[in-house]
Amino acid sequence: MEPVVSFEQEDGRPVSDRWRDIVRNVKEEYLSETQEYPWIVGFSGGKDSTVVAHAVFEALLAIPPSRRTRPVHIVSNDTMVESPLVMAHLDDVSRLIEGAVDSLELPITVARTKPDLDKTFWVLLIGKGYPSPNSQMRWCTDRLKIQPTSTYIRDNVSKFGAAIVVLGVRRTESIRRMQTINKYENVRGTNLNEHASVTGALIYRPIVELSTDDVWEILGSFPAPWGGSHRKLFQLYRDAEGGECPVVLSKEEAPGCGTKNSRFGCWTCTVVEKDKSLQGFIDSGQHAYKPLVAFRDWLVDIRNDPTRRSAIRRNGRLTFDVTGKHIPGPFTIQARREILERLLQVQEEFGAELISKDEVDLIHKLWAEDLQTEEGLANV
Repeated sequence: MEPVVSFEQEDGRPVSDRWRDIVRNVKEEYLSETQEYPWIVGFSGGKDSTVVAHAVFEALLAIPPSRRTRPVHIVSNDTMVESPLVMAHLDDVSRLIEGAVDSLELPITVARTKPDLDKTFWVLLIGKGYPSPNSQMRWCTDRLKIQPTSTYIRDNVSKFGAAIVVLGVRRTESIRRMQTINKYENVRGTNLNEHASVTGALIYRPIVELSTDDVWEILGSFPAPWGGSHRKLFQLYRDAEGGECPVVLSKEEAPGCGTKNSRFGCWTCTVVEKDKSLQGFIDSGQHAYKPLVAFRDWLVDIRNDPTRRSAIRRNGRLTFDVTGKHIPGPFTIQARREILERLLQVQEEFGAELISKDEVDLIHKLWAEDLQTEEGLANV
């Protein structure tokens, strides 16, 4: 998406005026005396969350140090299977933000959540044999995104009594996002909505009325307050041909992850028909990503291969749908070995870690447990 150089809204005001209004509103919200709960800024490193983090920074800089009493957490999520280029960008920006926070003495904590070891993509897919995620069985979003971030929010709710989650969601992103936003009314007398699934969490959406063109013009017009510009972000989008998987906090928002409208995300994503972001990187000259694309496509191909799936579920039962069609169980131990062998080959070819040693160790432990279970059933 190319930025628009001189975009104006229908009210005739330049985006620069609307940006000043957003920063002023964020400042006023931060200083609100009706509630002093910590802010948790969902930060994916994409365009929308970057604009929100930018606005929060500008607002804090406009507040006297003595009044910066509300803690702010800029929280990103690492699924451990993110696109390596996207993660590299997120790492770079996070380091810049941390450096600026220290030098400017801002009340900001930069944090990153990860799934628990027993809930990572590879442990569930290869260790327990979960079939590759698809639109009907998107088990990945809950384990890799929702649970880790929700846990971080709940920890702050428990500590302070409540927490405010600041998100870069916009009404014009999609029909589904518009419906979700319209569904919830503001808590009386505030700019906040109650969180759909985390009790005690409130949602603040400072850029909800911005268009995509607004976002790009703001990023192109105002330098990053933590230093440098947003130029690398522009290039990332150009190379990847598109958007990012948003910060997902509930199953209601999960469909936004793994759709044609959100193309940054996990390089292993088998929910999408084609990984446009990785293919975009390859088309722009990043040929090292070819093995990753080929491996991801292979995972899609083998998902419903009956020779690679167990007849029974992990609970030991045969399962059928309403039509009487058999629903296969997990990948067999043999198929899981095959997947791990291929993954380790791709990792060696790619030259960077795709699966951790701790994950491999746990996978082997889970295989041993499954083999013992199978032997026990065979002797019954």
